[in-house]
Amino acid sequence: MSQKQVHIFDTTLRDGEQVPGCKLNTKEKVELALALEELGVDIIEAGFPISSPGDFESVTELSKILKKVSVCGLTRAVEKDIEVAAQALHYAKRPRIHTGIGTSEYHIKGKFNSTEDEILQRAIQCVKWAKNFVDDVEFYAEDAGRTRNEYLARVIEAVIKAGATVVNIPDTTGYCLPYQYGDKIAYLVNNVPNIDKAIISCHCHNDLGLATANSIAGVISGARQIECTINGLGERAGNTSLEEVVMVMKQHKDLGYHTNVNSKLLNPLSRLVSETMRMPVQPNKAIVGSNAFSHSSGIHQDGFLKSAITYEIIDPEEVGADTSKIVLTARSGRSALAHRFQKIGYQFTRNDIDVLYDKFLKVADSKKEVDNNDLVKLAEAHVSVVA
Repeated sequence: MSQKQVHIFDTTLRDGEQVPGCKLNTKEKVELALALEELGVDIIEAGFPISSPGDFESVTELSKILKKVSVCGLTRAVEKDIEVAAQALHYAKRPRIHTGIGTSEYHIKGKFNSTEDEILQRAIQCVKWAKNFVDDVEFYAEDAGRTRNEYLARVIEAVIKAGATVVNIPDTTGYCLPYQYGDKIAYLVNNVPNIDKAIISCHCHNDLGLATANSIAGVISGARQIECTINGLGERAGNTSLEEVVMVMKQHKDLGYHTNVNSKLLNPLSRLVSETMRMPVQPNKAIVGSNAFSHSSGIHQDGFLKSAITYEIIDPEEVGADTSKIVLTARSGRSALAHRFQKIGYQFTRNDIDVLYDKFLKVADSKKEVDNNDLVKLAEAHVSVVA
């Protein structure tokens, strides 16, 4: 099966930065952008240039230093926004303007107090404005997840005709179920006559915990770009997690998709983003959480020690993580205890382990995790009695 490339559009520096407390200065954005470029993403959304002088400066600086990736600036469907974004992207080797407008009934009536026809004309106009400055124009149909498919198809056809090279279909509120989002992308593939002239992009939010599933469903239905962030950072419950979608495609080779991301850099970059943006990663986070490769259940530990693939579908080294961990708790079994004793230099027989296990459980019941110092005390006490 030939592998089809899915472009990774990283918006950690724009959408991810919208998390309260995660504001980045220009120096921090430069450091993270260079790391993202090394990771192998295809597009970096550097910021929203008109939103502040600091964001304008950041987008300008990133445009100067990034050579391998497309540098993208976000705008509203406002001519001044687009002009300012073009100025900030002036030095970019591969500039992209990301412009658009809300297309759902909630946005058309509640936000803009407008009509479908008026919004359609504004969508066309903003793409034409952006096309005056750059060849690569991405259009976003905000709240596409709750937009009628027939109207969405009309808008997408019109903006592609106006010059859009990428069409972004955001599930802005994280509302869609995977089959609904996949069906929406498939509807566009089958009902927009000029869809072959643009790349369809998935931009999914995680309000119901479905951002990764929805993005993959979108790709299966014909999208070829995923918009995501490191650690799934983003407004409210966050955006699609970059590390998750990359590893889903890497593990499920039968799907036939690949990215340019070097997966061995995922964990180091996750830590860098966490430290720089002052946002801890939840321990049970997929791929990059501190517990992602930890085993504490006795049944799991026994199976893992016999064959790692029994309970781990990803080799920690493949994603730049530390080695798998056997965590000793009151739920751990004899095989895990014997393994840990061996790791710290003690060779015990099965009978020894049976005796030590009862003592281990007493320690384990008194604390959350039994560490090596506890084991040394147990081992030395046992050795002195046996001697």
